[in-house]
Amino acid sequence: MPGYYAERLSAERLRECYEIAPPRVQQYLEAEVQHVAGRIRPGDAVLELGCGYGRVLERLAPNCGTLVGIDTSRSSLELARKFLSRFPNCKLAQMDAVALGFRDRVFDVVLCTQNGVSAFGVDQRALIAESIRVTRAGGRVLFSSYAESFWDDRLEWFRLQAERGLVGEIDWAATGDGVIVCKDGFRAATLGPEEFLALTSGFDVERRIEEVDQSSVFCEIVV
Repeated sequence: MPGYYAERLSAERLRECYEIAPPRVQQYLEAEVQHVAGRIRPGDAVLELGCGYGRVLERLAPNCGTLVGIDTSRSSLELARKFLSRFPNCKLAQMDAVALGFRDRVFDVVLCTQNGVSAFGVDQRALIAESIRVTRAGGRVLFSSYAESFWDDRLEWFRLQAERGLVGEIDWAATGDGVIVCKDGFRAATLGPEEFLALTSGFDVERRIEEVDQSSVFCEIVV
């Protein structure tokens, strides 16, 4: 599934997913952005993993120093360049989140929201290790997944996306217990507090788990 967002769910198709989001999902998306914004200080160098067409970057750019977004989809990045053209502090690059082309300790904040830790379909420990590697001492890494209580709203959002043909038909027999599976190969699980703590164990960092808006579970790593 690593190529799903590069080949199928990218650019305008990705943007449409957010445009059709129901009100409760819109609230969840806004709560995530607000939570991340509250962890960023003026002048911080920020990296977003899986930036898509720039939805989150647009909100953060006015209050950051350097802001870098990476994605595997060239078409999403092309749309993001237009979307973010008024922000000269915003840079974009096509890059794999588990093989970042940056030196050690160059960012104050690294973020990967909206369940990217699962949806990317990559080695999760490698993803976390790379994020920590490029974060300065005292900096923060922010990962989020879905809260258990948000399941019905999340599932309805995916049903709407499938109805529009943005993702494949939902495989209802395989979908459940926090995992959504589509018949075109898309699969996204969730990580709860215990899973995040297990996944981040062994790193010499401070870890904090927080539920936001009864819709997100955030794992904040202080390097």
